[in-house]
Amino acid sequence: MKNKLKLLRAEHELTQAALASQLGVSRQTINAIEVGKYDPSLPLAFKIGQIFSQKIEDIFDPEDF
Repeated sequence: MKNKLKLLRAEHELTQAALASQLGVSRQTINAIEVGKYDPSLPLAFKIGQIFSQKIEDIFDPEDF
C-alpha cells in the first residue's frame, strides 16, 4: 500500500524511532510501513492519523482500490 508516512514524518521532524515510540511499535515497523512491506492494522493506521491530524485515507492509498 502506498503511503505518505515518510513525508509526514519528515515534515514533523520525527525520526522513525520517535514515531515508533509514540505509536508503541518498533522502529522496524515504521520502516516496513514506509517502504510498503507492511500494511498497518486499522487501529495503528488510526493512531498514525491522529498523530498527524489527518484522515487515514489521506495518508494511505491502496494501489488496488
